[in-house]
Amino acid sequence: MARLTREQSQALTRSRILQAAGDVVARYGYDGASVDRIAEEAGYSKGAFYSNFASKEDVLNQLLAGYIGTAVDDLDAVIAGRTDAHEIVEAVGQWSDERDLELKWGVLAIEFLRRARRDGALTDDLRRPFVDQWRGVGALLLEKLFPGAEPPVDALDLGGTVLTLTYGGISGFLGANTAGGMVRQVLTALVLAYGAPTQPPTTSH
Repeated sequence: MARLTREQSQALTRSRILQAAGDVVARYGYDGASVDRIAEEAGYSKGAFYSNFASKEDVLNQLLAGYIGTAVDDLDAVIAGRTDAHEIVEAVGQWSDERDLELKWGVLAIEFLRRARRDGALTDDLRRPFVDQWRGVGALLLEKLFPGAEPPVDALDLGGTVLTLTYGGISGFLGANTAGGMVRQVLTALVLAYGAPTQPPTTSH
């Protein structure tokens, strides 16, 4: 097997540290995700960590920034080729449930925004990727569920509802319903009220 170049080795190190950072956040929360824990999880020294990232905040912010833009593409891939409203709703519900299990993303996003507001750094530039994510998800769902029709809700509001339920995290602790179960109910209600008839899916309790 050919040896990695210096650039390839550094890229691999960065990738492993980013992955470890997300795993540590999921396990210990934002405050508990220390540089020592992240480096140990990745299998590197603190020196290797600081050769790639300036601080814990730096690695976590880069991890989150790299993830924010993937929701629209991921969801698009899940519902691509589907035309039946019930099948689309069910696929989105499953997508939501799978991401609800990845608690790190909700924790990271909330902590990132909370700390930025505390430090007076919550600018429109920081908000924009999240807003664009909400609007992109909403526009995708409106296009698939109500093709050629007047949208019954604003794309930003629909995307925000789906993503807030998906990444809010609290549903996993309550056991009352899953994130996907609630998403299914919201989307099914919209389709029944404004679109082609669909059979309400069975929700998980």
